Amino acid sequence: MSKDVVFNFEKLKVYQKSLDFVDFVYEIIQNFPVDERFALSSQYRRAALSISLNIGEGQVSSDAQFNRYLDIALNSLSLNPKAKG
Repeated sequence: MSKDVVFNFEKLKVYQKSLDFVDFVYEIIQNFPVDERFALSSQYRRAALSISLNIGEGQVSSDAQFNRYLDIALNSLSLNPKAKG
């Protein structure tokens, strides 16, 4: 696939901000204490990536489904295992 292909969700400001957030999370993980780095960093990385992945996946769906994926992405910010989604 050509690198020139741009999917509609890539133009969304919320998607672009979610990628910035992933970069931010990866930066702060570097400052975690060594004994916490692996356990916590894995959870933080997965949650941060989940935001952009859900935005991208939901964008190709109906408006109702897209709203559901946005809700899942928002819940990823909480890192709360009891959050709906």
